[in-house]
Amino acid sequence: MVAQDDSAATSIGAPVRARIAAALAPVDAELARRYPGDPGTRQPVHTVYVPADAFGARTVREWGRRALDALDAHAPDAGVLAAALGLPAGAAAEVYDRVRAKLAREPVEDLRVDFEDGYGPRPDDEEDAAAVAAARLVADAVAAGGAPPYAGIRAKCLEAAVRDRGIRTLDLFLTALLRAGGGTLPDGLVLTLPKVTYPEQVSAMAALLGEFERVHGLAAGRLGFEIQIETTQAILGADGRATVARMIDAAGGRATGLHYGTFDYSAACGVSAAHQSMDHPVADHAKAVMQAAAAGTGVRLSDGSTNVLPVGGTAQVHAAWRLHYGLVRRSLARAYYQGWDMHPGHLPTRYAAVYAFYREGLDAACARLTAYAGRAGGAGAGAVLDEPATARALSGYLLRGLDCGAVDEAEVTDRTGLGRTELDTLAGRRPRG
Repeated sequence: MVAQDDSAATSIGAPVRARIAAALAPVDAELARRYPGDPGTRQPVHTVYVPADAFGARTVREWGRRALDALDAHAPDAGVLAAALGLPAGAAAEVYDRVRAKLAREPVEDLRVDFEDGYGPRPDDEEDAAAVAAARLVADAVAAGGAPPYAGIRAKCLEAAVRDRGIRTLDLFLTALLRAGGGTLPDGLVLTLPKVTYPEQVSAMAALLGEFERVHGLAAGRLGFEIQIETTQAILGADGRATVARMIDAAGGRATGLHYGTFDYSAACGVSAAHQSMDHPVADHAKAVMQAAAAGTGVRLSDGSTNVLPVGGTAQVHAAWRLHYGLVRRSLARAYYQGWDMHPGHLPTRYAAVYAFYREGLDAACARLTAYAGRAGGAGAGAVLDEPATARALSGYLLRGLDCGAVDEAEVTDRTGLGRTELDTLAGRRPRG
């Protein structure tokens, strides 16, 4: 008689497993809805805010020209920039050349025409005209192929005092943009809702955009928006709950980003003007809450800005550049891959910091990802045995470097044998349509 092999024996039957699956089906659906993962699209490394009355057809080119002029005047070669910022000598020339090329080719990755703090209160007819003009300028730039990858507006918030004005500006801009585009909105359109305090304001914004889609026959959910976190109530509500997570939910899938507002938030916490900064402890707390709330949702994060402008003599410019460079590198290390830039002189150090961050880690990231993909992790001295979560992070790191121009696809493929599609898969990005 042949002995029965019990090595694969089980005790929990199929009916029990079926009951467990049925009980957890609502949770499975909720997880899929709330945490869809990375949207699989490019994230800009910065957002440039330009007041609506200062926005024109040449704004982007002018920012690039002024940024290059600043380099010519205060860092005419890689050595000077390296000394000013503390860049490693070996990487300086490569970073410098890429920065100059970026400023000539694509100085602004994300442009926001500002109708809020940077614009202020104006007569209604003046703001009406500015909203329509901004839409036409954006549409013309898109049609001519000269628009930044992302562009849009920040209208006034939904607080009672400016609510009607904000809604009207948003409506005028979107209506004019849709008409100028022959019934189509640009793919890189971004809208920003500032000074949010309650989830109900987010719900209201979602409802407004839903109504615009209905009136114009657009696909439901076509319009998304960023939520600007610049009030204490956006982080911690009166009931002691973390408001920002509720805001993401209130957006009904339309939230695309959470943007930290350095100075409004710091002031709301009582931080004196001299100490308001992206690296203040109140900023770190707020951004940590934002980060935890957004993780896995597909809602991206953006840090704020510095108000120290790189202007004046070379010594003053270098001091401002060092500050900005250090703040950007700090944000990158903390997984805030986007920030605000308020002046053309910030562009050289934005790209220097971003490019140095991705280029310095290129070889190590590629080696670890290659080892993971080949299941060879830990095989040699000093090797690291990575898990799938870290492989996602490594792939995401390389993809962000590719998106902004810090590294080239050939560099990554030569080191890893992986192409863009394989990196997307490892990073857990959704298929790009």
